[in-house]
Amino acid sequence: MDVRVLREGEVRGLISPADALRAVRDAFVKLARGQATLPGVIGLDIAAHRGEVHVKGAHLHGSPFYSIKEATGFYQNAARGLPVTSGLVLVFDATTGFLKALLLDNGYLTELRTGAAGALAADLLARREVGTVGIIGCGSQARYQLEALLGVRRPGRVLVHGRSAASAGACAREMEDRFGLAVTAVPTAREAVVESDIVITTTPSRDPIVRAEWLRPGTHVTAMGSDGPHKRELESAVLARADKVVADRLDQCLRLGEIHHAVAAGAIAARDVHAELGEVAAGLKPGRTSDEEITVADLTGVGVQDAAVADLVASAALATGIGETIQA
Repeated sequence: MDVRVLREGEVRGLISPADALRAVRDAFVKLARGQATLPGVIGLDIAAHRGEVHVKGAHLHGSPFYSIKEATGFYQNAARGLPVTSGLVLVFDATTGFLKALLLDNGYLTELRTGAAGALAADLLARREVGTVGIIGCGSQARYQLEALLGVRRPGRVLVHGRSAASAGACAREMEDRFGLAVTAVPTAREAVVESDIVITTTPSRDPIVRAEWLRPGTHVTAMGSDGPHKRELESAVLARADKVVADRLDQCLRLGEIHHAVAAGAIAARDVHAELGEVAAGLKPGRTSDEEITVADLTGVGVQDAAVADLVASAALATGIGETIQA
């Protein structure tokens, strides 16, 4: 059995943020239309080492592949001089079940598809004209979120807040140089939120950061850090105040995300969630209908995103001969 093996550099050369956005958009539409098979998420905490492991996968109907992704976050790695995140993707032949490709991407595809989902949420739920974007968190996902967002909106300025002023400053300088935007590090989360048209939260926080009183009419919030039952970045009142709350996958968000915490607190009920992201992308339910609406997207990460980007990379690799073929 031939298996194509790709390293991170090869994977990066086969998919762009624009490619990822198109693939993720199509995957959410398929999910909304019942054209995807999606298993539950496997989550494993390695508490002794501040580590978390996520296993997700899916089959998009009609694709020649199905995929299983493993991604990790080990938050003590930074002090060791190691990347905080890592991962790989197994791509299988959907007709035989045999392994077809091994993507040793070190978590790159997870970062890329998460940014793509954020951009999709903003495209569907944010105002067309965006003056200021506020980003809470200054790790790698902050950078991926902004890069993807620039595919659908072009803000005049970006405000970044992180727990470390030095890290936030470095992140701001890097993004300003890279994207040609005015990017400023601010000392408080409030300053990153109160003047922003789009707020993006990218942290592993277990305590609410964003307050409802900070949001002005017309703000869109994308919360993507709460991918575990104990994580949360928004106080429950944010979801209660929102005119529209959208889940990437409602049953998952009721277990893992910001919606989970708001429902548990009695701030909202599951029936108050306006739609799933794919329903809006497919035109089955409306997105933003007024410039004054406050909208919230709760993104916990769905396996169809992983399958979509892995399918794209595997197809390109097999078509071009990129990567190493091994016998399994």
